Formats: sequence, C-alpha cells, structure tokens
Amino acid sequence: MATTPAQISMEEYLRTVYKPDCDYVDGELEEREVGEWDHATWQGLLIRFFGAREKKWGIFVRPELRVRVAAGNVRIPDVCIVSAAAPPEQVLTVPPLAVFEILSPEDRMTRVLDRLSDFDRMGVPAIWLIDPRKSSYSLYSSGHLTPASTFELQGTDFRVEMASIAAYEG
Repeated sequence: MATTPAQISMEEYLRTVYKPDCDYVDGELEEREVGEWDHATWQGLLIRFFGAREKKWGIFVRPELRVRVAAGNVRIPDVCIVSAAAPPEQVLTVPPLAVFEILSPEDRMTRVLDRLSDFDRMGVPAIWLIDPRKSSYSLYSSGHLTPASTFELQGTDFRVEMASIAAYEG
C-alpha cells in the first residue's frame, strides 16, 4: 500500500540537513539521483573549468546550491553559475546565470523535465542537461530540449564548446 508523503514547512526544510540534500516541492521532499562516477566526474569538470575563470568572468560556480525557484519550491541543480554581482544568499532567490543537470542512470525523464521547467519559470537563462553516457548536451527552454554544443553566458561574448569542458584538465 502506498503511503502519502508527509508535508513539511519551508522553514523546517531550510533548517534541516539531508544527506544527500533533497528538493522541496509543494511541501514535500523529492530525492535527487546523485553519487555515481560519471555524474561526479561531470560535476568536477564544471567546477574546475568555471572555477578557474570566476574572477575573470565575474561569476561564482557552485555545486548543489539550494535555489528557491518559486515561493514554495526549492530545487538543487547539480552545478550552477551565479553572477558575482548578485546579492550573496544562502538559498538563491535571484536566478543563476546557468544551471547544469547531469543525468544519472536512475533518473526518470519526467522528473528531470519538471526540474528543468522550474528553472525555466524562475528565469534562468541557460539550462543545460548533460548525459555523460552518451556525451550529449542539450539546452532546455520553454518545455523543449534542444541538442547544443556551445555554452554561452547571456550578455557576454563568452563561448566555449562543451567538448572543451569535457576535456578540461586544469
């Protein structure tokens, strides 16, 4: 027999430590798929690549940072890029410049698309989905995933091929 998930308040969610951390959607906790080699490898690549450029580009790169995508919802992207000009917040309420979601073998696409949609409604300008097993990259916008190979930061002249990030050894 299925059980109904217990409702908790946003305040309780924000003051509780979960291992691994969970998304908070409409008063309920949603587990995230994490912890496998390919997933962790891509998180490390993104953190090292963008981390080496933080000062030059005026950004911060952060893994698994809570982002309040709506009044009652908090999502935790695998990696996000935040403008250095944005107000410092423990839980982001200002849209990051970019979020990266990395597929794990156990991810269900309907749940992944729900997560990406939440970032889109928040106003995140660059929402990436990386499939490490297929070495494929897609941009999400307005309910659609589009294959893409070049990462760009909106409002800048910065462009880099995703394959260059995949090969980064810095």
